[in-house]
Formats: sequence, structure tokens, C-alpha cells
Amino acid sequence: MSSEKSLMSAEMEERVVFVNRCSKVVKGGRRFSFSAVVVVGDKAGRVGFGFGKANEVADAIRKGGSTARKSLFKVTMKDRTVPHEVLAAFSGAKVLLKPAVPGTGVIAGGGMRAVLEAAGYRDVLGKSLGSANKLNVVKATIKALETLRSRSEVESMRKSA
Repeated sequence: MSSEKSLMSAEMEERVVFVNRCSKVVKGGRRFSFSAVVVVGDKAGRVGFGFGKANEVADAIRKGGSTARKSLFKVTMKDRTVPHEVLAAFSGAKVLLKPAVPGTGVIAGGGMRAVLEAAGYRDVLGKSLGSANKLNVVKATIKALETLRSRSEVESMRKSA
């Protein structure tokens, strides 16, 4: 079991989207704490994200990575791109994902790019609309990927209804 776990974590790519420093003024001076948003994926259709907070940067990143591994889910792919256009929102952040022809690459910014590349998408067009808050952009991108459906999934849903 432990060898399976080490193999699983070895093949996962971990990317830190951003680290935030927060300070609290106390009697002796300032006390800093850190938060980190981490995206983890196997570049083959599984991706997750995590948010970690700690008094040290390394600990915040480690906590975010472990949370991200627990939140992994399978994404829907058509070749190396998204199967259809999707618009999703989380809080003030809105993201738009569009399929792209082979050879286009991942055209997306910041947190969105990290999520898409970790998931294994190679050709996709993405636009972040609204908020520039990286945590909310990551959450909106995850929400968009969760709403993607393949043609066969839609057909089976329509047949059963």
C-alpha cells in the first residue's frame, strides 16, 4: 500500500499558484503567516487543488499539496482539448474555456493555466473574466472542468430521461 502511495505522489505534478503573506502586529513586532494555493495533477486527466495556511511558507505549500491530493477528480477530455465551450463562475471570478485545434497550446493566464496544464490539456483557449483573485479563478476553473460532459455522457442522459 505504501509503495502504491509513493508511486501515485511521484507521478503527480505539483504547482504553486501563489503564496500570500499576512502579518499581525504583536507586542514584539510583526508576526507573519502564509497561505498557499497549490494545484496537483497527473497530466492524464486527474486534477485537484488545495489551500494551505501555516507560519512557514514550506509548511503552507505542503499542506496545500496534501489537500490537493485529497480533492483529485477526473476531467473529461476530447483528444487533448475540452469537449465543448463552458462558462463557469465562482464568487466574482468567471472563466471561459473553449476547445482549440491541435497545435494551439494552452492559452490561459495565471491560475487557470496551472489547472489546465496539470489536468493534461494541451490545446485549449481560456479567458478569465471578472475577478483577478487567483484562488477564485482556480476554483472557477475547477468548477468549469467538473461541468464538462462528453458526447456519450449526454447521449446516455437523454436516453434515460
